[in-house]
Amino acid sequence: MGHRLFRFSPPAWLNSPNTRTAGVYVSGGLFSIGFFVLLNAAIFSHAKYRGECKVTFVDWIPAICSSLGMLVINSIEKSRLSADSYSYSGTGVAWKARVVLFLGFALMAGGLAGSVTILVLKYIRPGVPFPPLGFGISDVVSNVLVMLSSVVLWVSQNLENEYSYNLTL
Repeated sequence: MGHRLFRFSPPAWLNSPNTRTAGVYVSGGLFSIGFFVLLNAAIFSHAKYRGECKVTFVDWIPAICSSLGMLVINSIEKSRLSADSYSYSGTGVAWKARVVLFLGFALMAGGLAGSVTILVLKYIRPGVPFPPLGFGISDVVSNVLVMLSSVVLWVSQNLENEYSYNLTL
């Protein structure tokens, strides 16, 4: 039995399979809303505006980085972070998992920083009206929703359940 961080144990409903399933669905909803916001801004910008107020591929790069970071983060199991075992891939499994997890968070942080940079450099300027400013804001909102989606998915997938069985070959 491992040591607990807090004195009180979590409620029983938190470790139920229904909570895990709901977390996965909420995560998928956040992810799809995030990309819908960015896709909506891109379609609207190409339909209404000409010149530098359009959403271009540069505006999509932060969302792509955040999505790749989400994939990397959610490919790491929580058990790999704390226990070094020799049965998976040699020595230093926890260290390797922590490095990969750091790279995933770095990708997501880079995506958020990139979207804020694009907002400031491209859309917050004198003479840029609100609808194009909304394109930059939608880029930031999209990246924040992808980050929240990643957190919800990682937490919901890594909830501990004392009655779950791990089958290995």
